[in-house]
Amino acid sequence: MERKLVVKTNSVEVLDRQLANRAKKGEYGIIVLASATDPYLQIEKDLELSRQMLEVILKYRFPVHVITKSDLVERDFDLLKQIDKAAILPKDLQGKMDYGAFLTFSFSTIDDKVGKIFEPGATLPAIRQQTVKKALAADIYTGISMMPLLPYISDTTESLNEMFQTFSSLGVKYLMPATITLFGGGPADSRTLMLKAIEKHYPELLTKYKKFFGSSHQMPTYYQNAFAKKMKEMGKEYQLPSRIISI
Repeated sequence: MERKLVVKTNSVEVLDRQLANRAKKGEYGIIVLASATDPYLQIEKDLELSRQMLEVILKYRFPVHVITKSDLVERDFDLLKQIDKAAILPKDLQGKMDYGAFLTFSFSTIDDKVGKIFEPGATLPAIRQQTVKKALAADIYTGISMMPLLPYISDTTESLNEMFQTFSSLGVKYLMPATITLFGGGPADSRTLMLKAIEKHYPELLTKYKKFFGSSHQMPTYYQNAFAKKMKEMGKEYQLPSRIISI
């Protein structure tokens, strides 16, 4: 995906029209940048579409949740801080949260070697951690999306403890872990790309991955149940909430 992109060049204008209508009606809600594609891919350095969208969001005083694997978001800390102060919260959240902008950094691993394999084009985990620290220092409400964790690679007890300890030490506000889901059989689909990476870099795990994702897009129920129990225990141990908003 980092090599071939389709850019919606009119997205800022569309957003402006949509938010103008919503604001006029008093229909405020949290806008997510972004739930599908990282808003800070390298091309954002030149296009600045995400920054322009944040300017529109600030203009109409909507709250925003930014999700990224990139250190480029540091460029827009100024806008996030302005949005945080200006945002009008949805009625059902007024009095339940006191911030209008929050920033979630996504990690599948904190090992740079593993990151290079499974997150090509993304900022290396070590650099990403430094950006997390800068966001917290800038007083931006910041947490971690620890997903998707990689079976037998970043979901081991050793790896999980290292990640929880690292993020706890940074002082993040929340940590949301999740298992991996893989879809499709086409050349650009997540399942195909993942199995190719496993075959090349972790051939000893290929049989296990094919078993897990041969007829399903997600890990088996027994794994998910054990994972949920483990994450609840570790969250309590490291005092890290698994939700952004505790309501």
